[in-house]
Amino acid sequence: MGSTSDYENGAEKAVLCSKEDELEQSRVNLMRSIVEAKDSSAKATDDATLRRFLRARDLNVEKASELFLKYLKWKRAFVPLGYIPESEVSNELRKNKIFIQGLDKQRRPIGVILAARHNAFDRDLEEFKRLVVYGFDKICACMTREQEKFVILADLEGWGYKNTDIRAYLMILEIMQDCYPERLGKLFMIHVPYLFWAAWKMVYPFIDKVTKKKIISMFRNAVASFMHSSVSWKLAIFLKSEMKLS
Repeated sequence: MGSTSDYENGAEKAVLCSKEDELEQSRVNLMRSIVEAKDSSAKATDDATLRRFLRARDLNVEKASELFLKYLKWKRAFVPLGYIPESEVSNELRKNKIFIQGLDKQRRPIGVILAARHNAFDRDLEEFKRLVVYGFDKICACMTREQEKFVILADLEGWGYKNTDIRAYLMILEIMQDCYPERLGKLFMIHVPYLFWAAWKMVYPFIDKVTKKKIISMFRNAVASFMHSSVSWKLAIFLKSEMKLS
């Protein structure tokens, strides 16, 4: 049976969370009034989306509004249909380098990237950009109503010089941070070769501080433990067949 002090501490935490929720909601409301005044299409946006942009800017309404308005302008120009048709990414899809494969044990959808199947010398950057948006939209569509985040599992087995594509990496990062803020739950990088870290040093400074905390690199001997504790059995079977995990 819990003590009186435990009960009081729990009550205090509940009150604090309630006040924080109220503060956040008041800022969402303020942000809505700002963005709707500047772009009427913002009226179709739900509070959850505005809240993610707000959190991405540490609840700074002015900065969050600026980011969101920039996103709306980008979406109208780059995704005029509201989605990316498969016909516009057909060449990239044929390379079978991205997959959506089930949920993790927190019910977050999992995106799998087979990095060695991306050839920097055999890609059209604009089509690849469309593929990135196509992939993010697909994985977000797999979320349940209670879940706002996804997980990315990037396997770098066989990654080498021909796969080094700094422009593409920076582009992915920019799209994720500016257009899909607060969507990434975790990024797991497995089988990372030594050569990759030279490229990573060029990308790392452009990653925001919150995203940096979500990136986990694992050595080969840690992969089996991760598979057992974090992912579904269906994903485990898929990864073993696609990536020859031991």
